[in-house]
Amino acid sequence: MPPPPSPSARLRSLAGRVRRRLAWATRTTVIADDSGRIVAPHFDAAFYRARNPDVTAAGVDPLAHFLAYGWKEGRDPSPDFSIEAYREMNPDVGEDLNPFVHYITIGRAQGRSGKRELGFRYEIIAKLGTMEDRVAAYRDAPRKAAPAADLERALATSRCGGRELHLSVSHDNYAENIGGVQLCILREARALADKSVDHLHLFPARVYPMLRTGRDAGLIGVIWNGATLGLFEPAAIAEVLAARPSARTTLALHNMLGHSADDILPIVQAAGIKAGFYWLHDFGSVCAGFHLMRNDVADCAAPPADSPACAICVYGPWRALHVAEHRRLFEALDLTVVAPSQVTLDLWKRASDLPHKTALVRPHATLARPRPAGAVATGPLRVAFVGVGAAHKGWPLFETLIAQLRDDPRYAFVHLGRAGPQPLAIEHHEVTVTADRPSAMRDALEAHAIDVALVWPLCRETFSFTAYEAAAAGVAVLTHPDSGNVAAFVADTGHGQVLPDEAALFALFEAGEALKLSRAARAPQLYDLDFGALTAELR
Repeated sequence: MPPPPSPSARLRSLAGRVRRRLAWATRTTVIADDSGRIVAPHFDAAFYRARNPDVTAAGVDPLAHFLAYGWKEGRDPSPDFSIEAYREMNPDVGEDLNPFVHYITIGRAQGRSGKRELGFRYEIIAKLGTMEDRVAAYRDAPRKAAPAADLERALATSRCGGRELHLSVSHDNYAENIGGVQLCILREARALADKSVDHLHLFPARVYPMLRTGRDAGLIGVIWNGATLGLFEPAAIAEVLAARPSARTTLALHNMLGHSADDILPIVQAAGIKAGFYWLHDFGSVCAGFHLMRNDVADCAAPPADSPACAICVYGPWRALHVAEHRRLFEALDLTVVAPSQVTLDLWKRASDLPHKTALVRPHATLARPRPAGAVATGPLRVAFVGVGAAHKGWPLFETLIAQLRDDPRYAFVHLGRAGPQPLAIEHHEVTVTADRPSAMRDALEAHAIDVALVWPLCRETFSFTAYEAAAAGVAVLTHPDSGNVAAFVADTGHGQVLPDEAALFALFEAGEALKLSRAARAPQLYDLDFGALTAELR
């Protein structure tokens, strides 16, 4: 089977399709002159380009595309109008009529709304699927396991003559995927290599939204000393490990998503491991909703499992499964719980009764070696969203802030991170942190003279590299009390403000109080970042 096309190839294909369809529409006079005249004054071309990268890549006129095809495909013409919502709220508007044209010519005068004014949380809940549907969407297609002999031959090679082995488990292939946890494991792997320790890493054949049970467990991917070997039957991995000579072994459980205790325990025991470290990168050992977000919109703080709050949450019925599978691990192994922050460990101890040997706090990074701040540029306050524009990271709040202040000359809004759908025409800089460029985000924040970073996750962050990167770059962090270690870090260090709620956030900007957080007003200290090597420092 040929490999799937790359994102850039798919975008080129979509762009070509857009050009061909628009050319046909133009030739066949699909675009009506009256519609263009009516829509043009209200159409936000910059917004449309940002939301539709295939149209941008095709180089076609965004208004022409919207009038010919965009409205039929549910593509919104501006941040203040939703094609889908207007159709749902106004069933009397025929399918053959452009909803935006109807709104401008008739609907607005009748008092009809261009979009739902219920907030982004309503939109999330409206699209919230059941866990059964999510799990069904992740069912594996049949895959062929690699021969156990391949694994046996690979493991015959060793950095240390087979004397020392570290076994780690996570939710995906850390060598191929980018993210905070993946970079942590990669740092651990490199530190083990520096110590000439053999490293066997296990990950599920496919990313999965929760733990599996033995009944529906799948193949397990294997990385040996940095090289991805392929997918193997769990029993084959256990068999190969059991046949190896005894060695000093250690274990790190980074994430159990996609795994079953029925598969992992025999592998661990075959390696002769009786103790290990369990890392609190998230709260998957407390609930299937590992972000502790009730219905993906609100922090829940892990109430008792029999609480009414769990009864109304999509994750509630699955919480017991997650806890039970983790309990099997904790009862079979002598595990030390390691948290990247004290606030994370405190919440876990309150919410979990899993038996464990002891518990430690080991930050993933620390501020070190203060550096003098450089020259401060004048101009509007530069406010940034840092990282992936995901809802649980607070992206919708950033959208709302931009919408309210986009014409305010006191502020300029910036996105630093991987490219994604942008709600408005704002300044964007592609930034990707890698193991070879661990300070890429800190350097970008400094280079682009960011004054304020909105680090406003809807969930409780167990650590938050973003907050530390911002502080190291001299950026003031704005967050809220339920942001986990973000709030704890800002409160402890003074690198920003912990605001009581979203209303206080918007008021801070409307009143101009946010201007006091400019670099010129604060003259901030800059820092280097020292990154931890996780279990490599504990074994």
